[in-house]
Amino acid sequence: MKTLGIPLLLVSLMFSAQGFAATAQQNKMTTCNADASAKSLKGDERKAFMSTCLKATPAPAATQQEKMKTCNATASTQALKGDARKTFMSDCLKKK
Repeated sequence: MKTLGIPLLLVSLMFSAQGFAATAQQNKMTTCNADASAKSLKGDERKAFMSTCLKATPAPAATQQEKMKTCNATASTQALKGDARKTFMSDCLKKK
C-alpha cells in the first residue's frame, strides 16, 4: 500500500504545480481580454492588442520609500491633518 501511495503523491504534486503556473497565465489572459473588450477592439486590432498585452511584463512592485512618497503627496493634496492623515497614511501604505 505504501509503495503505491508515494508515486501517487508525486503525480498529484506535479499536477498541482502545473495548476499554479496556469492560474497566473489565466489571470493575465482574463485581464487582457477585459481590457480589449473595454476598448471595443475587434479583428486584427484585438489580436495585436492581446499579443502585446500578454507579452508585457508586470511593473515592478513599488518600494516602501516610493509608497511613502506617493501616499504623503496624496495626503498633502487632500490637506489631511492629524488623525485623518494618520489613518489615510496607514491605509495607503498597506495597499499593494
